[in-house]
Amino acid sequence: MTTMTNPPRRPVNPMDAAEALFKPAKKKLEQAVERPALPNTKELVSLKIDSDVLAFFQENGPGWQDRINDVLRAAMKNRV
Repeated sequence: MTTMTNPPRRPVNPMDAAEALFKPAKKKLEQAVERPALPNTKELVSLKIDSDVLAFFQENGPGWQDRINDVLRAAMKNRV
């Protein structure tokens, strides 16, 4: 019977193998620096509107989202 002079490097027990994989993940991450929002940036939103309203703005082709934004801005300025 021969004895091993060097034990195997990888864990034989599945639980030890799983623990070995997760231990490196415990490093503390640096806090993300919160930057101020850029002026005049647009924000991606999901908005439900009636299909006929959408069709109206899309009938002139590309730029329909900008046209909706322009109408909403005008309504905002008029305090509708």
